Amino acid sequence: MSQLISVDPQKCNLSFTCIRACPAKAIKVQEKHAQVIPSRCIGCGNCFAVCAQNALVIRDEKAKAKELIESDAPVAAICDPSISGEFTDITDYRKFVAMIRALGFTYVLETAIGVDLIAFKYRELFNNFHGKFYITANCPSVVSYIEMYHPELTDNIAPIAPSYVAMAKVVRRFYGDDIKTVLLTSCAAAKDDVRKFKDDGRINAVLTFRELRELFAEKNITQNFVEYSDFDAPVGRKGGLLPASRGMLQAVDINQELLSGNILSAIGRNNFLDAISEFKTEVELHQHLDLFYCEGCVMGPGMSPGGKKYLRRSEVIKYVNKRLKSLDLVAWHEQIDSLNTLDLSRKFTPRERLLPQPQEQEILQVLRDMGKTRHQDQLNCGSCGYPNCREFAIAYCQGLTNFEMCYSYTTQNLHSYLNKLNLANEKLRKTQDELHKSENKAKQEEQAAREAAETVTLMLDKISAGVVIVDENLNIVESNRSFVEMAGDDARMLNEVIPGLKGAELKLLVPFHKLFSTVLQSGEDLLNRDTPLENTILNISVFTIKKRQVVGGIIRDLTAPDVKKEEIVNRAQQVIRENLETVQQIAFLLGESASNTEKILRSIINTQEFGLHMDGGIK
Repeated sequence: MSQLISVDPQKCNLSFTCIRACPAKAIKVQEKHAQVIPSRCIGCGNCFAVCAQNALVIRDEKAKAKELIESDAPVAAICDPSISGEFTDITDYRKFVAMIRALGFTYVLETAIGVDLIAFKYRELFNNFHGKFYITANCPSVVSYIEMYHPELTDNIAPIAPSYVAMAKVVRRFYGDDIKTVLLTSCAAAKDDVRKFKDDGRINAVLTFRELRELFAEKNITQNFVEYSDFDAPVGRKGGLLPASRGMLQAVDINQELLSGNILSAIGRNNFLDAISEFKTEVELHQHLDLFYCEGCVMGPGMSPGGKKYLRRSEVIKYVNKRLKSLDLVAWHEQIDSLNTLDLSRKFTPRERLLPQPQEQEILQVLRDMGKTRHQDQLNCGSCGYPNCREFAIAYCQGLTNFEMCYSYTTQNLHSYLNKLNLANEKLRKTQDELHKSENKAKQEEQAAREAAETVTLMLDKISAGVVIVDENLNIVESNRSFVEMAGDDARMLNEVIPGLKGAELKLLVPFHKLFSTVLQSGEDLLNRDTPLENTILNISVFTIKKRQVVGGIIRDLTAPDVKKEEIVNRAQQVIRENLETVQQIAFLLGESASNTEKILRSIINTQEFGLHMDGGIK
């Protein structure tokens, strides 16, 4: 069985309107859209009615109804008494009865006599109770709410079947047990409620008045193309007043006097919730409760949107008055008497859906996390769908909410985010300014480097010796014109395409590239290395510019006239320097030798002189 009410994620904009409207906490936000929890839903359809985006959908049973109509079995349409409030645009009720017949229904009946029958049951119950007060069971949403959320009050629900089930029993009593029944109603909850009844009280499909209008549109059925047709028997008396406040009570003149009566009527979401709460807690209430979830059945979720409550209520009363004028009261009493043997009793079973109540410290922790520790921070605005911040915190602990549903929390976070965003934007602006300055500086440096490179290139081209600079892969970084000329024709052709031979492989241009490899690997400079090349001799010096990454080389052609003359002079000067150094070394050595000789000779002379002196003295 598909769930009664579901959400179209594509249409949901998370306005939380549905959550605010739900009395059962049966809607939560999941995956960025609202989601109905079927096990908690009471079928009131309030969420469906208040959603401006039409994101909520009530289970459609048009296909099921058409299948019944197209079958061989007779099918009866049972019309909720609020139908006269739905078709305010149709001039005479006999027209919409005829339109319903045109869809293919065998019989079309109003539920009024079913209301009359259960109204008698209520009058008997209220007049003969023994201190136990009851809550009427005419509204399936009210019944489900009590069974689920006030299960201790289940025994206080009047044990009487709803009017549409009573009417299904009437139809089968009149037209046979094999007849199929389709309920036309303003009530969404009835779609699930009818599935609880079997045997003669069974209803095979439920169409809301919205769905009924859709069928009319599909079949192109309008009041202009049908003749008058009245409801089939049996007809009711005042049961048609059910959609209006206290309507059922008036149907059989149940005492509603303030002084002598003991029945309290409440319609509408908040009123019925308050009435149940006080019925449960106030021992001095001493009242039966006649409750309806909607603002009367004429404002049920199955009605067409945009209807006016008091106009619809007026149309219902007007219709009942019109019917009473032609009612055969004797025949009506006979019908009531003949139907008194129908079993209109019903039992109810508690279906508790109460969620565990969180500990106080858990609730306070949620409030702290939301920045609502202080009383003044708890705005209790209700925008989240819960009456106050504490109830929201409880629902959060129960897994039904998230912080983003809180308007003040989201707004505070948004302001915090905006502040951070503004700071980030300010930092970004400053960074952009710095980047702009850096770009300008880089452009200036690039221009300076380009100018420096051009200057270097010009300077290198002024040098008569060949100059080349290579990287660790022996790819040329820079070279001058003299090197290009030394490297030969291939280099000259390549230089026309790539000035300076930038990126060219050195080993493909000159045979002495290994000298550069040696300096790159060792890091030690090689200076003045003479290398024969064809008919010339090259003097090559390779030196480190960036160790093991960039080296430079200076290549001179020793056979060139200007280089040859310069080299002869340089080398003659080098020979002279070397000879002078040799002469100086010889002279130094000769000087030391002469000094020693002089010392020896003087020693000999001194010795001889000393001997002669001694001989003269002896004589």
